[in-house]
Amino acid sequence: MTDTVQLELDGIPFELKEPHSFEWIARLGTVFRVFDQQDSGNLSFGILGLDGKRIFVKYAGACTIHANSISAPAEAIHYLKSSVSIYEDLTHDTLIHLKEHFATEHGYACVFDWVEGECLHSHWDFPPPAKYEDPRSPYYRFRQLSVKTRIQAMERILDFHIEVQRRGYVAVDFYDGSLIYDFDKQTMKICDIDLYRKGSFTNTMGRMWGSSRFMSPEEFELGAPMDGITNVFNLGAMAFSLLGRELDRSYARWDAGEALYQVVIRAVDPERASRYTSVAELGEAWKKAVLQDQ
Repeated sequence: MTDTVQLELDGIPFELKEPHSFEWIARLGTVFRVFDQQDSGNLSFGILGLDGKRIFVKYAGACTIHANSISAPAEAIHYLKSSVSIYEDLTHDTLIHLKEHFATEHGYACVFDWVEGECLHSHWDFPPPAKYEDPRSPYYRFRQLSVKTRIQAMERILDFHIEVQRRGYVAVDFYDGSLIYDFDKQTMKICDIDLYRKGSFTNTMGRMWGSSRFMSPEEFELGAPMDGITNVFNLGAMAFSLLGRELDRSYARWDAGEALYQVVIRAVDPERASRYTSVAELGEAWKKAVLQDQ
């Protein structure tokens, strides 16, 4: 294992692969949490702002402990800078709000409103199988909520991605780590849309970024089209995560009604031509099925 260095900001310890200057943080406020286990190449901070309000800061430029050739600091800076226009274009009640962004001496920072809640894929605290079995796991706790509540949470995700496609974007690297759920208010928020792309495109990578649990066949195929039909699959896979048992897509493991199951199983059809033609079409079918199942 590569050696790491121990750092501390306002009494909060964290690890990097090498030292880095964070003098710029002081002007934002006091650090109360550091997220240093992410594999995106970014380092994130919870900060109590000078105005007494909490903010979330995503920073690229430091050599994080999971940094590799794909998420090296220079590339992380590039992707974080590129994400600014995406957050601005896709402003939505379900998406975390970007407040400001700026360059630092050695990196780039994006400042968001703080969102209360818990990430449904906190893999550093609850790696599988703990995610499914540990009552403290946010995912486990979410699965204990009523089917109606989980359907409503999924509908917020769907509504956002209908807008994503309407505004000409394709979701990339969307998975349960992009979800923050507030158990007190029962509200779902989406974060980490940094790799969403404007316009349909062709897969030039082979295996693309993302969690294989949510990825369509074309996201593994060099030269395959990436578009709204791809996202129909992603959202169907997400529905199975929130209302079924993820990769076990059998009806026996499905918690909602049969009509909704038939909609979602069509969404994850390996054959593109058999899926819904758009996220909006999926959304309409979803609404009809929910009414049928009542």
